[in-house]
Amino acid sequence: MTNKTLTLFGFTLRATDALILFVLAFFSALALIFHGTVEGWWLLVLKNLAAAAGYLIVVWLSGRATKKFLRFFLRVAAVTLAYAYLFGAVDKLQLIIHGEWLDAYVMDAEQYIFGVQPTLWFEQFMSRPLTEWMMFAYVIYVPLYPVLCGVIYYKHGDVAMEDYFFTLGFTNILCDIGFILFPVAGPIPTIGHLYSVPLDGYVFTYFGELMRSQLHYIGGTIPSPHCAAATIMWIMAYRYDRRWFYVLAPVIISLYVSTFYGRYHYVTDAVIGVAVAFLALALVPTLIKWWDAFSQRRSAPAATR
Repeated sequence: MTNKTLTLFGFTLRATDALILFVLAFFSALALIFHGTVEGWWLLVLKNLAAAAGYLIVVWLSGRATKKFLRFFLRVAAVTLAYAYLFGAVDKLQLIIHGEWLDAYVMDAEQYIFGVQPTLWFEQFMSRPLTEWMMFAYVIYVPLYPVLCGVIYYKHGDVAMEDYFFTLGFTNILCDIGFILFPVAGPIPTIGHLYSVPLDGYVFTYFGELMRSQLHYIGGTIPSPHCAAATIMWIMAYRYDRRWFYVLAPVIISLYVSTFYGRYHYVTDAVIGVAVAFLALALVPTLIKWWDAFSQRRSAPAATR
């Protein structure tokens, strides 16, 4: 990873910051270009501008924090909330190209490959304990995001943390773009009326359903951001702390299954989500080389003044 930074209008930006700001601008440009088909496009642009301003303020505060924990906390909060915002910001942009959901293609492909609809087929195996475990694996992804970041930061420092952040963010953004290129509504909106076995469980099932009702929207399905990001977390654990890699193994593997067991995704979404994670890992070194060269070019004139 890199520790190169770029100073812009008094803000010291890292590669992760540039990535987030670029995507906010890109989504705003899409809203403007396709304003005729984007509901509330002007509001989305305003929200993106507000998100960019808020993000820069927290980045500025983080850079000036003298306490290690406070600097870490502000950095994690800024980046994590920015990625969560971007996931929501792409919602209204999903149908700008196709104008309709493409679930039929996914379901036809899975019917051809498996001979069944996997999310319906799983109903015969459902039980409260199994559902609870699956929902635990699905929900634990949220706190795992900052916890693993903390492990990496306190063991290996800022550069390793930025490696984690940038790779995770780039993976999430590839998923966001996938929602636009191939919009899929998801199992519940499309075939929800066919399910006959409820997802009964306990505490984690409650939180899983809370996430579905409060944080999710129709779409945001293919590639699965859960599977993509979880794969990056797992690989980063292997890179920076092997103990966590082995501890997380049963959880991450269960998380993959939980995405379609819990009817959040189709099997195809999960497979493509994992593939996108490996694509991101392959592309990140090139992007970082580009960032290093760009930031060095922009910093050179300032250094000669």
